[in-house]
Amino acid sequence: MEIIDVERSAELRSRYKGLKSYSSKVNIAGLCVEFLTEDREHLKMWEDNFYSMSEDIRAHAKIYSINDPSCDMRVLFEPATNTAFLFNFDYYGWIKSIALGVSGNILEEAHDAYSVHGAVLDMDGVGVTLIAPSKTGKTTQSWGLLRMRDAHLISDDWYFVRLGDRRPIAYGSEKNCYIDADIGDVWEEYKPLVSHVCFDNMGRGIANVRWVAGESSVIPMTKIRYVFLMKRDHGDPVAMRRLSPEEGAAYLVENDLCNPHQVVWNDHKTAIRCRFFSEFLSKCEVYLVNTIRTAQETQELIRDVIGGRDVIG
Repeated sequence: MEIIDVERSAELRSRYKGLKSYSSKVNIAGLCVEFLTEDREHLKMWEDNFYSMSEDIRAHAKIYSINDPSCDMRVLFEPATNTAFLFNFDYYGWIKSIALGVSGNILEEAHDAYSVHGAVLDMDGVGVTLIAPSKTGKTTQSWGLLRMRDAHLISDDWYFVRLGDRRPIAYGSEKNCYIDADIGDVWEEYKPLVSHVCFDNMGRGIANVRWVAGESSVIPMTKIRYVFLMKRDHGDPVAMRRLSPEEGAAYLVENDLCNPHQVVWNDHKTAIRCRFFSEFLSKCEVYLVNTIRTAQETQELIRDVIGGRDVIG
């Protein structure tokens, strides 16, 4: 990620103005984000991934995806107009991450809405979130929880939070989920879902969880009570323990807030995000889960805390 100024952004827009690109505007947490690309498959995934926005609305942010053999793969971001130039991206997951990161960058400054790279569900009126570094089981466990009766998904990857004097309110950001091809290998219920998805070169694809969990299985928001931070540390025999809000905040800081998709990262932004997470965790029950056991055993530990073992079917 390289930050550029408005003059450089204008020069790039002028240089690539003649490209025969497709464009689509989507709604990300109330922001209009426009995506311009020559790749029709990426455009289709983008439109399946996010809620649509009227083309009459002027964009709050623009994402240009450009194939240019003269450049290396990189991202140039101009913060004044929230414009990102993505060069030679062949993986949709990175495009999605940049779009969410740019949206978070706007919302935390102007609207007191903060982004979390994590999954969040509503369990019969109680909000549960799982926040973790990559490859520690966040997605697996969130989809496991969705199998419970009266469970609803808000987001399996990224959500936005507003704080007040009560429980934090979490809002979803995506219409459909970007899933791994092996999700049906862990939870049998999702094998029919996988069979309907076209997967990309990284073995991931956009899926509508409503196909298997029901039309009402995805809802727009919840009030968070339980926060499960996750790690995978075979040197630690403890599978789960309760943390104080201060311990939870320290864990997040040590792990870059479990968010590799922060488009602007400086002292100012770090201070904003650390203040948010300190207040966020202070209003919740916080646990650290060590995912060294099987997925099923870890799932039982989480369910024991939130008080439920029922599964659909």
